Amino acid sequence: MIKRSVIWALFALFAISLNGQKIHPAFGERISERHHLAYRVLKNYPGIQVYDTAVLGAIYRTPRHAFVPDRMKPYAYENTPLPIGYEQTISQPVIVASMTQMLDPQPGMKILEIGTGSGYQAAVLAELNVVVFSIEIVTELGIRAKKLIDELGYTNVHIKIGDGYEGWPEEAPFDRIIVTCAPEEVPEPLISQLKTGGKIVIPVGSENTTQYLVVLRKDQNGKIIRDTKYAVRFVPMTGKAEKVR
Repeated sequence: MIKRSVIWALFALFAISLNGQKIHPAFGERISERHHLAYRVLKNYPGIQVYDTAVLGAIYRTPRHAFVPDRMKPYAYENTPLPIGYEQTISQPVIVASMTQMLDPQPGMKILEIGTGSGYQAAVLAELNVVVFSIEIVTELGIRAKKLIDELGYTNVHIKIGDGYEGWPEEAPFDRIIVTCAPEEVPEPLISQLKTGGKIVIPVGSENTTQYLVVLRKDQNGKIIRDTKYAVRFVPMTGKAEKVR
């Protein structure tokens, strides 16, 4: 059991991470569970190596229980996806951590996220001192995520309702793009909105076949280099992505 003095010391660190703003109570809750998830479960997960200390720290600092429905809160720190309504899920923590590690976000970068969902992935990225532009196609989820992100004090996350297939051209180009829903093919608008030297992490494949996590890099000549990682299971990308299948 963590001593009370240690808990409050950690709570003070969370305050620093949120730039001195008034801290939401969720940041001071379930600290030992968050520590166990990040540094015991994810760091030692068989088959998927999560070794980046910055990513593990972001997972530790982010209160996942704030992003799930009340009936799911008891399971928030289990390494499993959970339903969040509207036939959507919050991703398995090891996948969130692994995708974030593959993305390799650096402080100050501009990152596009397709599929806000609960807002959890955006919050993990925000803890890494980047600026996140996140798009959600399900209106109710987008509104809910924006409200929560604002309540938690993340000023470096911007959320809008829209079709992620088209990206966010008004804010392009992006240093990094992360996609949390699976198209059958990588959307061309996302590739065009990626900076030279940038990277996209995206699950690719239809709902009824094996999907694979793919990392795309745009080299200095604009050529796309594709690296297929491992099999995953994500909800399908909807909207325009359904029309180009």
